[in-house]
Amino acid sequence: MKICVIGTGYVGLVTGTCFAETGNDVTCVDTDKSKIDRLQKGEVPFYEPGLGELVTRNVGEGRLRFSTAVDSGISEAVISFICVGTPSSSDGSADLKAVEAVAEQVGKAAPKGAVLVLKSTVPVGTAEECTKILNSMKRADIHVVSNPEFLREGTAVQDCLIPDRIVIGTLDMAVSALLRELYSPFVRTGHPVFAMDHKSAELTKYAANALLALRISFMNEISMICEKEGADIANVREAIGADHRIGPQYLFPSVGFGGSCFPKDVRALTAHAREIDVEPRLLQATLDVNEAQKQAFVGRVLRHFGGEASAKGKRVAIWGLAFKAKTDDIRESPALTVIDGLLAAGMKLHVFDPVANANAKVVYGDRLTYASSTYGALEGAAALCVLTEWNQFRHPDFGKIKSTLASPVIFDGRNLYDPQALKKLGFTYYSIGRPPASN
Repeated sequence: MKICVIGTGYVGLVTGTCFAETGNDVTCVDTDKSKIDRLQKGEVPFYEPGLGELVTRNVGEGRLRFSTAVDSGISEAVISFICVGTPSSSDGSADLKAVEAVAEQVGKAAPKGAVLVLKSTVPVGTAEECTKILNSMKRADIHVVSNPEFLREGTAVQDCLIPDRIVIGTLDMAVSALLRELYSPFVRTGHPVFAMDHKSAELTKYAANALLALRISFMNEISMICEKEGADIANVREAIGADHRIGPQYLFPSVGFGGSCFPKDVRALTAHAREIDVEPRLLQATLDVNEAQKQAFVGRVLRHFGGEASAKGKRVAIWGLAFKAKTDDIRESPALTVIDGLLAAGMKLHVFDPVANANAKVVYGDRLTYASSTYGALEGAAALCVLTEWNQFRHPDFGKIKSTLASPVIFDGRNLYDPQALKKLGFTYYSIGRPPASN
């Protein structure tokens, strides 16, 4: 099947590559020439485990190509996927300018009877708006489908090739059958395909991300209560997660959620709810708790040093800049909020991330010192802050940490370590929702 994917970000590049991997003829197009130039040289412009190998193989076998000729790519495709960004506007709503612009391009260039698939995360009603755009161009022959993605950065290739579910938003049986055929290699093990109307499909994506974000914020709020009462959030999490009605997923307390999806999507759903006169109390609380959790971490560090005035000039090491492990994505990473708060207090920060240092340098320049190794960030630091749960941070050499730090203090934003074990090793240890440990 001939496919055009418009947009070569995380969603577009992963989706297009995985379609090529299952035998389709895929052209990925983008107006960003520098990105396309890199892809044509075999360079993936972001870190995603396993993606580079798939790109290389499918380019080499002639099933995958990259181009800036958007109209040409669309004109040859049976199905065109919109995979462009929908960033937050100033009021939190999704900015759909790029989506609408691509819909117009498809209207101009697509062959008769083509299918336009909205893979970008878009508010309820976007498929209808794209249909109106096409109808105004006298292109009623083009069928619009809502087909939200459920990819997680760090496991996006696996999520695409072996999805939990596929959601197809169209009531046209023939178009639905075409999409089912396209996805059939991905659901051979029996994972469900849900066919539904446009609006239900669009809302499914937002509802899924909002509920996952809500679970994180709920546990973070409970962690605040634990800290005040001297309870241990780890015990609480394990006990409530054993309830089959709740389950253990997304119940880990932390410094907060971030990335390109949860914050943006919850804001967009919140804004949309207000547009239709629904007060989104839980959605707003999810965002508020998340922001409070990040600020609480900053406050914890400053209190340890006796307040902002005393903290000024102190050197702190930071492990982890990406919003989660297995990605170099720092968009809305909690680490950035922590960094901003500590810099504002006049602290000196030495940072290390296995893959995200370069992206952080674009944002902060020489305001940070970038270490080239895990332990290199610790030299002379008065404390270590752990902000991303990379595997190499999970079982470090604590003897080396203690001997390298100027003082044995750890602020753990991901609850990676055992408080009592660190206490025995002579550390002062702060984590999320657990009593501090110190000698």
